[in-house]
Amino acid sequence: MIARELLDTAAIPGGGELRLFRRELKGADEFSIMLGRIELMNSRLSGSEEALATLTCAGLQVKNPRLLIGGYGMGFTLRAALSVMPPQASVEVAELIPAIVDWARGPMADLSQDCLADSRVTMTIGDICDLIHSADRDYDAILLDVDNGPDGLTHEANDRLYSMAGLAKAKRALRSNGILAIWSSESDARFTSRLHKSGFAVDVKTVPARSSGKGAKHTIWLATKR
Repeated sequence: MIARELLDTAAIPGGGELRLFRRELKGADEFSIMLGRIELMNSRLSGSEEALATLTCAGLQVKNPRLLIGGYGMGFTLRAALSVMPPQASVEVAELIPAIVDWARGPMADLSQDCLADSRVTMTIGDICDLIHSADRDYDAILLDVDNGPDGLTHEANDRLYSMAGLAKAKRALRSNGILAIWSSESDARFTSRLHKSGFAVDVKTVPARSSGKGAKHTIWLATKR
């Protein structure tokens, strides 16, 4: 067992604590973010977060889209979006926990690959719910990678995103044919039904957690505003 180094901790609004670990694995740094015994993120597991961005962007029907990403995490979704978005597009990232952004600019700077310095990116420290609830047809896509999906682990207020009322506000925040894309560690038939009842056209994708295609599978909902 290769020993892990605890780099930092961060309080979660409403209670709980995140811990950032690093260990050297095969000559490279591996980072993980833990909540108790639960690993929320690992720098070797980027495939499904990247797919969240690439699948969403592939479904957009506008030339220079405006995206809103909920949750920076380790930056995989943001970097993947930037890799396929045109120069005049824009993406706003909302991250609830300031330390996550500090870690991206500090110990995980090599992993971030300067994505936060991209001229297309605006970083907001705050609750994604507030941005969605105040928006009115402002975004071509909203990508949610907060917590572990609709059945949240770290922030009970995430229910505001996934309830019928929350989905209605997300729909209002989207432009015509806009996409609400949601990442989850596992499938949820009840949430799929809720999306349908909210009036979205729903496509459920099962994608590999790793870029190699191996290992665990995660779920992505692509809900298009009709």
